[in-house]
Parts: sequence; structure tokens; C-alpha cells
Amino acid sequence: MTGAAARATATGAARSQHAPGGVMPCYRCGVRQTDPARGASPWRRGVLADRHVLVCPLCQTAHDWAAGLDRCAACGSPALQCRLGEIECRDCGHTRAAVPRELADEVASATEPGLAEEVEAALARVLRRRSNA
Repeated sequence: MTGAAARATATGAARSQHAPGGVMPCYRCGVRQTDPARGASPWRRGVLADRHVLVCPLCQTAHDWAAGLDRCAACGSPALQCRLGEIECRDCGHTRAAVPRELADEVASATEPGLAEEVEAALARVLRRRSNA
């Protein structure tokens, strides 16, 4: 396999993890990234819940695009990158281990007691209203 073919195969394999069709969408609006014209991409990247996300140019102008992203524990910067199970700050270089998704789900459910009961009660109220209507 030639170098170009190997890179294309590796790139395709990496992209297929993120979304069907091989491209990662904007985490806010879901629009898919297209190949930019020459120069740097107008898309911004960040980390949300220890996962790499992209933000499209429109969402960058319509919202405080970095407000919901994870921040560096050392300097507070949202300029984080996720790679090989680590989160690294691009501003100060601070590195920490990423939390595996399964563990993050367990921690979230353990720190929110009563959430399941609240959801169950809300569903019961909604379904009762619909059945009486």
C-alpha cells in the first residue's frame, strides 16, 4: 500500500468513529463540515465531557461558543484537545487522563440522586394527562 493510500485508509477509519459518512458534525447544530477553501478551517474544536467536538462558523457567531466546553483545570482555558485517552490544554500544556464514557455515566448517575424518580413522576403526569384527554 502506498503512503497516500495508507493515510487515506487511516483517516477514513478515524473519521468513521465519529459519525456516519465519516465527518464529525457541529455539536451545537449538527451541520456537517465541508472541505474548506485554501487556508485554515473556520471550524473551531474543543472538548465536551472529555470528547472532541467541533463548532461550525455560524454557531461561533451566534453563541458564546466556548461557554459549554470543558476548561483546563490549571488555567481555565477552553483550548483543550483530546487524544489517546488524554486531555491536553493547548494554552498551558496541562495534561490529564480522559474519563472513560462508561465511568462518566456512572459518576453522573451517582451524583444526581432522585433523577430517575423525577423523570418517572414527570412521565406519569404527562401520560396521565394524555389518557384523560
